[in-house]
Amino acid sequence: MATSTTTSTPDAKSTDFNKLAQNLSKIVEQSQRVLQEYLKRQEHGDPLPFVDPVLIGKSFQDLFQHLLKDPDQLIQAQTEFWKRSLDLWQAASKRMLGQESPPVIQASPGDKRFKDAPWTENVVFDFIKQSYLLAADSLQGLVNQVEGLDDKTARKVQFYTRQFVDAMAPTNFVLTNPTVLQATLDSGGDNLVKGLQNMLADLERGRGQLQIKMTDLKAFTPGENIAVTPGKVVFQNDLLQLIQYAPSTPTVHQRPFLFVSPWINKFYIMDMRPKNSMVKWMVDQGFTVFMTSWVNPDERLANKQFEDYMLSIVAALDAIEQATGEREVNTAGYCLGGTLLLSTLAYLAAQGDQRVQSAICFACMTDFSAPGELEVFIDEELITLLEKQMGERGYLDGSQMAGVFSMLRANDLIWYFVVNNYLLGNDPYPFDLLYWNSDSTRMPRDMHSFYVRNMYQKNLLREPGGITLAGVPIDLGQIKTPVCFLSAYEDHIAPWTSTYAGTQLVGGPVKFVLSGSGHIAGVINPASSDKYGFWLNPNTPPNPDDWFKDAVKQEGSWWPDWLEWLKPHAGPPIPARTPGDGKLKPIEAAPGSYVKMRYDQ
Repeated sequence: MATSTTTSTPDAKSTDFNKLAQNLSKIVEQSQRVLQEYLKRQEHGDPLPFVDPVLIGKSFQDLFQHLLKDPDQLIQAQTEFWKRSLDLWQAASKRMLGQESPPVIQASPGDKRFKDAPWTENVVFDFIKQSYLLAADSLQGLVNQVEGLDDKTARKVQFYTRQFVDAMAPTNFVLTNPTVLQATLDSGGDNLVKGLQNMLADLERGRGQLQIKMTDLKAFTPGENIAVTPGKVVFQNDLLQLIQYAPSTPTVHQRPFLFVSPWINKFYIMDMRPKNSMVKWMVDQGFTVFMTSWVNPDERLANKQFEDYMLSIVAALDAIEQATGEREVNTAGYCLGGTLLLSTLAYLAAQGDQRVQSAICFACMTDFSAPGELEVFIDEELITLLEKQMGERGYLDGSQMAGVFSMLRANDLIWYFVVNNYLLGNDPYPFDLLYWNSDSTRMPRDMHSFYVRNMYQKNLLREPGGITLAGVPIDLGQIKTPVCFLSAYEDHIAPWTSTYAGTQLVGGPVKFVLSGSGHIAGVINPASSDKYGFWLNPNTPPNPDDWFKDAVKQEGSWWPDWLEWLKPHAGPPIPARTPGDGKLKPIEAAPGSYVKMRYDQ
C-alpha cells in the first residue's frame, strides 16, 4: 500500500546553478550540432524500411475509420479513462494530506522502468507514473478492441501503439524521471552533456542512424575472451569456415557432431565463455565437435541464394568425412540454422543420403503461419521497399535486422539504454551477451529475398515440394532422421507454439522439449544451471496446447536430457581426434577470421 512518504524528492540544495546554466548552454549548442550531424548523415544513411511512416500511417488511418463507425466504443473508452483519472486525483489528494491510499493502477511485475523508490514514495512522481499507466492501458485497450480490422492491420496498429506508448513513458524524459532529475542537479548537468556526446558517437558509428550502444564494444574480442574453445579452421569456402574443436577427453564418440549456426548473428552464442559454452560442454562430453562460422557478406556475394547456404552445409559434411574418416554425423541447428539444417536433410533424403543420424533444432521455424510479432514486418509493401534498398547495395545491412529485434523488446533493448546512455550519461556496462547481440551480420540480397518471400510470406517450406533447392523439391516429410525440437516458452522471435509445428512435418521419430525463458537464455542454459527448467511430454499431438497440458515440468537445464537422447546415436568410444589428423590440414586457429568481420566496420 502506498504511503505519503516523500523522502526521495530530488534535492537541489547542493546544486551549483552557475555550472548548471553553463552546461545547459553547452547542451543547446551541442544539440544543434547533433541535429546537424544527423541531417547530414541522413543523406548517406539508410532509412529503416520496417518503420516506414507512410505505411504505418495507412494502418492507423484504417483504424480511425473503423473507430468512427462505432463512436459509442470511443465514448465508452473515454468515459472509463476519465473515471479512473478522477479516482487517481482523489488518491493523490489523500496522499498529499498524509493519508494512505492504494494505487489505482500498478506497473506489471516485470516492468523495471519504475523500480526506483521515488516512483512509489514521492507523491508527485507516483501520480505521474500512474497517469502514464492509465493512459497507456486505455489507449492499448481501445486499439485492441476495435472490430472490423483485418488481422494483419490489427497486429500492426497494436504493435506500433505499444511502440508509441513505450516511447512516451515518463522515464524517458529528464523532468519526469526522478533519477535523471536528481543526477542532473547533483552533477550540474554533466550527465546531459555526456549523454549528448554518447548520442553523437552513436550517430557517427551508425552513419546517420542512431545505433544505440548496448555494451562496451571494446571489452570483448572473439578468440581472446569470448569464443575461446580451442580448435582449428579445417575447411572454408566463400560463405563459411568450418571449425573443428580440439578434444578434451582421451576418447570420443565415433560419430562427429556438427553445429549449424544462424547467419543473422555470429556462431559464438554457442561458445560465449567457458562457463556457458555449449561447444565446450559438448567437447567435454566426448564429442568431436564442428561448427559453421558464416561470412559477413558484402555486395560481392549479392547473388548468393538460400540453396548456396544449403550446399555449404553439404560441403561441410563432406569435409567432416575427410577430417575424421566418418561419414555418419549428428547435428544441431539454431534458429535460421535449424531451418537450413532441416532443408538440407530433406535435400539429402531426396537423394537417398542418410548420413545424418540425428538432428536437434533450437528455436527453429518450419511453419511460418504464426511467426509472432515478426509478422508485422512481413508485408508486401515493406518487402518491396526492402528489396529496392538491397538492390542498390547487394545486401541487407545488419543494423536493420538488429533494429527489428530490438523493437520486439523496446523497453529492454532501446529505452533502457536511452535513459542510461543519453539521460544519465553513463557508459553501458560490459556484457558479453549484448556484445554478441550487437554483432549482427549482413545478408546477401538474393538469399534474404528468397527466405522472406518463400518462407515467411508464402509459407512454402511446410508444403511438400513447395520450394526447390539446387534442383530438388524439398519435402520435410521425407526426413526419417530422428529429430528433437527445442523451443523456449517466452521466445518472442520464434514462438514455441509455432516451432512445435515442426513435429508434425518431419517423417521420422520426433521429440519436443520446451525450455523456460526466451530465445537465447532458454537455449544457452548450461547443465550446471538450476534456472528456468523445462517441460517434457513423450507424445506429440497435433495441437501444441494439448502437448503442454500433459507435459511435466523438470528442474534445471535441458542439456543433460538432450545428452541422453543423443547418446544412442553417438557411436562407440574411439581414441580422441585432433584437428589436422585427417586429410584436412588446419587453415588457421579457431575462431577463424570470418567471425571477426563486423557489419559496422
